Amino acid sequence: MAMPRSLRCAAILGTLATLGSAGPAAAVTITMSCSALGTELELCREGAEAWAAATGNDVELVSTPNSATERLALYQQMLASGASDIDVFVIDVIWPGILDSHLVDLSDLVPQDEIDQHFPAIVENNTVDGRLVALPWFVDAGLLYYRTDLLDAYGQAVPETWADLTVAAEIIQEGERADGNAQFWGYVFQASAYEGLTCNALEWIDAYGGALIGDDGRPTVYSPFSQAALEQAAEWVGSTSPPGVLNYTEEESRGVWQAGNAAFMRNWPYAWALSQGEDSPIRGLVGVAALPRGHGAEARHTGVLGGAQLAVSRYSEHPDVAADLVRYLAGYDEQKRRAIEGSFNPTIIALYEDAEVLAANPFFGELLDTFTNAVARPSRITGDRYNEVSSAFFSAVHSVLSGEAQAAQALEDLEADLNRMSRGGRW
Repeated sequence: MAMPRSLRCAAILGTLATLGSAGPAAAVTITMSCSALGTELELCREGAEAWAAATGNDVELVSTPNSATERLALYQQMLASGASDIDVFVIDVIWPGILDSHLVDLSDLVPQDEIDQHFPAIVENNTVDGRLVALPWFVDAGLLYYRTDLLDAYGQAVPETWADLTVAAEIIQEGERADGNAQFWGYVFQASAYEGLTCNALEWIDAYGGALIGDDGRPTVYSPFSQAALEQAAEWVGSTSPPGVLNYTEEESRGVWQAGNAAFMRNWPYAWALSQGEDSPIRGLVGVAALPRGHGAEARHTGVLGGAQLAVSRYSEHPDVAADLVRYLAGYDEQKRRAIEGSFNPTIIALYEDAEVLAANPFFGELLDTFTNAVARPSRITGDRYNEVSSAFFSAVHSVLSGEAQAAQALEDLEADLNRMSRGGRW
């Protein structure tokens, strides 16, 4: 016998938080997944409450796991069963090709002029076999955060290359420790064996001119570019980066950084608003730049494409109303509010010329090219095998960073594994 909806939802997802007023008797209740993280959850709650108040409907928020891997597994479990517990899903930029068969075609429910406001590349990313399965909500790209006061104090420029960063991190770390801060490190990033390491490592490799998967679908990770990138990164661990970085995700990195114990940090745009918060020890001392490039003719500044999309479940009992909530949350005014209050990068191009948005986030305009030309993870090419590809990649990289393997051998073995998975690039 199938578990009743209320029990199934409670067992899988925990207690639902009801938003909005009770509304009229005919009000529809829409259930939406949201992050469980503080600022992100609060902004999601406020947006949903505003929509509920404006429409007379209700919203129930469901907190999902912080781990993207765990969240995807939960989504797949629910959708595979045809459960209608969640109407609106917040999905990662790499998931449309994995979940598309379970999602509503929003091109039938959202006016084309609204769709056209968003970055075309993200709309394309969210379009699978001609179906727009998710509407862009916010866009991310990996960024370099740096301490403006420390660069000035030690006569260092914003690093142009990863080699420049390594030198500057060493100089500042040595000076700060000599000045009494034994907990100070030059550079913190995300090196735990998870999707975040895939993002960091793909940025390193792309910065040198390499790639994980070629445009033709064939693995290309075993290359001099990749080897140079990973050998450079491995030098940081235990030197300018703490040994514990091998277990860091975004928040562990930010914790060290925001406590004032790092000169540089790689993270997503959300860390800007928190770094500049009233209670932040480094408020007013933070700069943001594009990530450094590698060296050689193919080297370039880069950042991995990230961000979230809003999708409507094919099993929703109220897809039209759910799509209306998606339109509201992905709309101009709500994206503007989230940009100002939480540093969430808009996907609506016009907001990058909005004076209030730029006043709150000066680097948005300066780094527009970074956001619009961010390198995508190969999720569209690899389809539902992406998680397997990413796991193999971050595991191999982690083995190099931890000193368990040499870069050349790890990359050669990884490419062989990817070739077996891809059947010659056919996936």
